[in-house]
Amino acid sequence: MDDFFIKYYTQLIHLVEIIAAVTGVLLYKKYKFTSTKYFIYFLVFIALAEIVSMYTYLVEYNGVLGFLKSTVFRRNYWWGTLYWSIGSIMFYSFYFLKILKTKRYRGIIKVSRYFFLCFSFIFIIMNFDEYFTKPFPIISVLGALIIFLCVIFYFLEILESNTILHFYKSINFYIAATIFLWWLIITPIVFFHIYFRNVDWDFIHLKWRIYLFANIFMYLTFTFALIWCRPQND
Repeated sequence: MDDFFIKYYTQLIHLVEIIAAVTGVLLYKKYKFTSTKYFIYFLVFIALAEIVSMYTYLVEYNGVLGFLKSTVFRRNYWWGTLYWSIGSIMFYSFYFLKILKTKRYRGIIKVSRYFFLCFSFIFIIMNFDEYFTKPFPIISVLGALIIFLCVIFYFLEILESNTILHFYKSINFYIAATIFLWWLIITPIVFFHIYFRNVDWDFIHLKWRIYLFANIFMYLTFTFALIWCRPQND
């Protein structure tokens, strides 16, 4: 079974991403007048961004992008940092700004997201060569902190309102709980990237399993939530 998951690691992740994105598109009318429509846009964007990240397969093995093999674009770390490590944080902070009501919480998130964005680009500029060769743990950790901040504020609002009585019907609850768990599980792994670069296959296989099951859990939960939950007016 482990051999199967490792062999089809990339295909399985893309599959659950596409399932979530397609489900969102099919149910778009259901959420058309709520903030959830932005979440559906995001799911589609991530599915497409993941497909784009596979351009490295066309670089290797004498593919049509083989001319990139001797350039910094032969690896896709730069793209992953841009669309996920930075892009997903900016989206989720934007999304929670849409659904949070407390002015103080919204203000903290606004300041935090702009600080994160400025810091990330300054850090990349200062470490531009490494931007193409590895992920940046500091950006991942700061991004995770912003996610935790957004989720904690959301849960505090739930506890302070009548929403607590029917939270299990709220798609925002599933989104918040899922991304909190995902970042909690995945963030520590970035500190062990040195083992990935040194081709420690025991670590690489462990990392793949963690990423695989974390992504399957996240995107299937999103799919379930889109189907199960009722639209919420903002």
